[in-house]
Amino acid sequence: MQKYLHWPQHMPHTAPRTWPQHQATMGKRVAIVGAGVSGLASIRACLEEGLEPTCFERSDDVGGLWKFTDHAEEGRASIYQSVFTNSSKEMMCFPDFPYPDNYPNFMHHSKLQDYITTFTKEKNLLRYIRLKTLVTEIKKRPDFSFTGQWDVVTEKDGMQESAVFDSVLICSGHHVYPSLPKDDFPGLKGFKGKIYHSREYKGPEGFEGKRVLVVGLGNSGCDIATELSHTAAQVVISSRSGSWVISRIWDGGYPWDMVYINRFDSFLRNKLPTSISNWWYMKKMSGRFKHENYGVMPLDGTLRKEPVINDDLPARIVCGIVTIKPNIKKFTETSAVFQDGTVFEAIDTVIFATGYGYAYPFLDDSIIKSRNNEVTLFKGVFPPPLEKPTMAVIGLVQSLGAAIPTVDLQARWAVRVIKGTCSLPSVSDMMHDIDEKMRKSLKWFGDSQTIQIDYIAYMDEIASFIGVKPNMLWLFLTDPKLAVEVCFGPCSPYQFRLTGPGKWKGARNAILTQWDRTLKPMQTRVVGGPQKPYPFFEWLKLLAIPIILIAVFLTLN
Repeated sequence: MQKYLHWPQHMPHTAPRTWPQHQATMGKRVAIVGAGVSGLASIRACLEEGLEPTCFERSDDVGGLWKFTDHAEEGRASIYQSVFTNSSKEMMCFPDFPYPDNYPNFMHHSKLQDYITTFTKEKNLLRYIRLKTLVTEIKKRPDFSFTGQWDVVTEKDGMQESAVFDSVLICSGHHVYPSLPKDDFPGLKGFKGKIYHSREYKGPEGFEGKRVLVVGLGNSGCDIATELSHTAAQVVISSRSGSWVISRIWDGGYPWDMVYINRFDSFLRNKLPTSISNWWYMKKMSGRFKHENYGVMPLDGTLRKEPVINDDLPARIVCGIVTIKPNIKKFTETSAVFQDGTVFEAIDTVIFATGYGYAYPFLDDSIIKSRNNEVTLFKGVFPPPLEKPTMAVIGLVQSLGAAIPTVDLQARWAVRVIKGTCSLPSVSDMMHDIDEKMRKSLKWFGDSQTIQIDYIAYMDEIASFIGVKPNMLWLFLTDPKLAVEVCFGPCSPYQFRLTGPGKWKGARNAILTQWDRTLKPMQTRVVGGPQKPYPFFEWLKLLAIPIILIAVFLTLN
């Protein structure tokens, strides 16, 4: 039987009531909206800091995006049956809760949901979650400028309740409200085939022998196109700007993120001259195949937009089952005309894989979008104009790094600000920082309003606010073995529990054994010892080349 905090009985829908303000035994009362990974991280962060969390989840279970349902539900994220993770298990765990050794590196959504459920139970978080409860309104109290408190109105079974909270953490995600740009495509209203957003897609059933147009070359669009290519008669992907397409398997057959996302490479990419950094980035992204030959080459390959992670797309293109086309010029009743003048005839279904917008219908827009209808959040978390920093948004960023460690660190910082152990800069300084972020985003990602971030730089910045950023110099002086792995190996979540508040005593061992857990599930036919990568020695080899050349030159002269 689930335990909740002491909530009174429901009142009729027509009479919202206020819960009695009992004496808090833990500290400030925190309302958390959503019980996905962001919400769970926030509950745990509150408990670590002695605060009193109450999480409201509109569905009947935890997991958020990763809780699969066989139909799209209003107000909830939705995934398709064949979804696998794009981040490997060692890079996407809660920092003090590694996955079991036998879990595959890239998991089916059901495996990840099992992990999330286990984490929830092991950390005893269920007692703080009110399931099947919708947050309908959050507004400032009349005395907000003094108390920083919020009125939170919720609804369950058609009945409303209201309570006062000292602070609010919004953890409802950004894969809920589909972006369906119908007005951008002339003639679409007259198209006689089926039209829907990728959010509604659940599987290939019903597409046998169909001719399908997928609009969008993102992760969802490519997943859906490659899956349908096994049953549909023809699949065409229309892309406006192209994209880098990489595999889950990287150099040496290792998980891509464990090789690519490391501190040393990140340092070089950010410090090298722009021309060299761009060349290196494009070389890495195009290492698997020549994107120009497959029609997926980005219009500007130097932009650090999130690449598509798909193992099958190049093979489906080369087999002629999937075709890549440019942007759509117009629709007719049965076909699509592309910008290059070519036509895809007799279309049965158009699937728009055109991403999502983010909205908070329970909250006044001016709080999150405080300037020119732009999302203005300091470090993607705090709305600057609030008189008291008692509201934070967790999970409204996106990067090559995994979501779980990112939201875990955001939640730990947000809770410490709410508690008062960390402080924020002045409003003017925060707005200046947001402007700088927009300028850099325009340069690196081609969009000033993107929620994309540079993963390691962002994580280190948030970590430094709460005193948990690894001190590399100190590590090299006191623990060289660990320092080499932290600097040259994967920037795994455990690094942010090595020291400071929330330190986990198992973090060092988890880092030193992360490759063991990576290789373990693949050792089902033993043909020799597991081969671990040694990036530090690879860099030594590269550095040795110019030294040898210089020595030869000096010898000859």
